[in-house]
Amino acid sequence: MSDGSGIMQRFYQEVLVGGNVALVDELIADDFVDHEEPFPGQPPGKAGVVFYINAIRSAFPDLKVKTSEPALADGNLEAVHGILTGTHRGDFVGIAPTGRNVEFAGIDIIRVQDGKVAEHWGVTDTLTLMQQIGAVPA
Repeated sequence: MSDGSGIMQRFYQEVLVGGNVALVDELIADDFVDHEEPFPGQPPGKAGVVFYINAIRSAFPDLKVKTSEPALADGNLEAVHGILTGTHRGDFVGIAPTGRNVEFAGIDIIRVQDGKVAEHWGVTDTLTLMQQIGAVPA
């Protein structure tokens, strides 16, 4: 069992879908480093995680994680491929709500230290998401 086993599952279900932002302090290290390209205006560190959660949940309040199977859980690393679904009901990076349903994928890799996420690398299929809400031609 890895040091980080299950952290991404908890993050997806309890924080991202469930909206329990208070869990960020339990799951994310104080000196957390995110290597994923930030949203416009997103600060670094733990504050950036909270910013991301609030931004994605306000844009897609019915957000669900369709799948989030661990692809790797080895030592202090955990990797997950997730497919998220939702309805565009709030502003998303300056794009007004469209009411359109979305389904997009992402891959998250985390490094866990002392039971908390110390680093994150991620790739989100933002092009597909933007096409689905009409911000970019399909």
